[in-house]
Amino acid sequence: MTNGPLIVQSDKTLLLEVDHPDATACRMAIAPFAELERSPEHVHTYRLTPLGLWNARAAGHDAEQVVDALLRFSRYPVPHALLVDVAETMDRYGRLQLVNDPAHGLVLRGLDRAVLVEVAKSKKLAGMLGTHLDPDTIMVHPSERGRLKQALLKLGWPAEDLAGYVDGEAHAIELRQDGWHLRSYQREAVESFWAGGSGVVVLPCGAGKTLVGAAAMAEASATTLILVTNTVAGRQWKRELLARTSLTDGEVGEYSGERKEIRPVTIATYQVLTTRRGGTFPHLNVFDARDWGLIIYDEVHLLPAPMFRFTADLQARRRLGLTATLVREDGKEGDVFSLIGPKRYDAPWRDIEAQGWIAPADCTEVRATLTDDERMAYAVAEPEERYRVAATARTKLPIVEALVARHAGDQVLVIGAYLDQLHELAEHLDVPLIHGGTTNKERERLFDEFREGRMKTLILSKVGNFSIDLPEATVAIQVSGTFGSRQEEAQRLGRILRPKQDGRQAHFYTVVSRDTIDTEYAAHRQRFLAEQGYGYTIVDASSLEESS
Repeated sequence: MTNGPLIVQSDKTLLLEVDHPDATACRMAIAPFAELERSPEHVHTYRLTPLGLWNARAAGHDAEQVVDALLRFSRYPVPHALLVDVAETMDRYGRLQLVNDPAHGLVLRGLDRAVLVEVAKSKKLAGMLGTHLDPDTIMVHPSERGRLKQALLKLGWPAEDLAGYVDGEAHAIELRQDGWHLRSYQREAVESFWAGGSGVVVLPCGAGKTLVGAAAMAEASATTLILVTNTVAGRQWKRELLARTSLTDGEVGEYSGERKEIRPVTIATYQVLTTRRGGTFPHLNVFDARDWGLIIYDEVHLLPAPMFRFTADLQARRRLGLTATLVREDGKEGDVFSLIGPKRYDAPWRDIEAQGWIAPADCTEVRATLTDDERMAYAVAEPEERYRVAATARTKLPIVEALVARHAGDQVLVIGAYLDQLHELAEHLDVPLIHGGTTNKERERLFDEFREGRMKTLILSKVGNFSIDLPEATVAIQVSGTFGSRQEEAQRLGRILRPKQDGRQAHFYTVVSRDTIDTEYAAHRQRFLAEQGYGYTIVDASSLEESS
């Protein structure tokens, strides 16, 4: 028994004592294979999962390294059964390999003949496999490469994809780096991605994921397709690329609802690519328009379901996913793993904050007491309507007003999910609202006014969940959300984490109706804050009046 910082439990949870002198070294050792679940003040909880262990295996870590890390840092003897399970789980990865055979093209090769026979008999692989070339090799049609990887992961036998990538059409791209340079973690992220060929980089909002993308493009020096959440995000990408790389305006095209430009670097929105007409997707030609050498998925955690289908056909292209959190409320992290690639780099938010690259944040939940009429309306509402009734209670209006007044000198964002509520707030506060129906021209005008400080408060609908560059936003007030989405919590907090020129702290408020399901959903959303090490306080709305 040692006095290590880690307690390894037989239910596959790992408890890390944060204040232990070896805690940092331990966290770095277990981060490649253990998934962080909670990180409150003193003890952080990690979990060992098959996907996490396969992720580590795909990134080049073997079972011996995992077992060594657990034994080295554990305070108590590690359960033997857990060590056996870790070794056997990781050993499942790579017993099947996808390779390019010189004579037959793409094949599935079994290093364990029994496993190959087992999966070949599965109905889930029907139509994906071709002729058996020998007892250990089965032909695979190139178009099935992605779908086969998805199916094998679900069968518990993730394939190691060694079939390689096409280089794509060469196109010179260089980083300018005049007056700026890649931060150390950005460089590490690019190196980790490039060493693996495809995969996901996880960095906090405001930590410069676009620069990681630009550096990957420079590494590839090839035509690049960048997929983004909306047109405004796409134009932000273009501005950054023109400022940070050798690319010129004529080399970067926009493929959106407004423009259909295909150029050596093309920025397309998920929305236009997933537009369906008459049962078909008319804009998929963008995937075949150039011999792309790199495809970048911005906000990969928001990847629409149809995009998984399209991505299954793009397995010969290098793919980079960028995100602040790989949490998907639909549980499709496994699909991201098999179709985009494993997690190649992950930097904890508080680490980046400690280095001064994102602003420190203070998180507060403000609880409101509903009026008798509101409580009765909630009580008689149908179960599926209760969250809306609680989240949009008019009692929240004066609370939001008080918070805006408290931060009168700051740049404030008010974010919510229900348009009726947001229109009412816009009228009540006499400030503009940006929602899905706001034209791109109007959005950009309002965002510019906000960035320049001519407008102090702005209300956002779910468009606030996506990539929006508002560096001077210091305060976010969320009044309603998409139920208990941790993913949304990450995006909304991220809107205010750009470091401030004067070093000010960011403030993140959530206004919640007490004694309702609104409180339960808020608790679930706040799991993200705890996972990233943010503490949060709960205050009563009446305290705002007392302190004002």
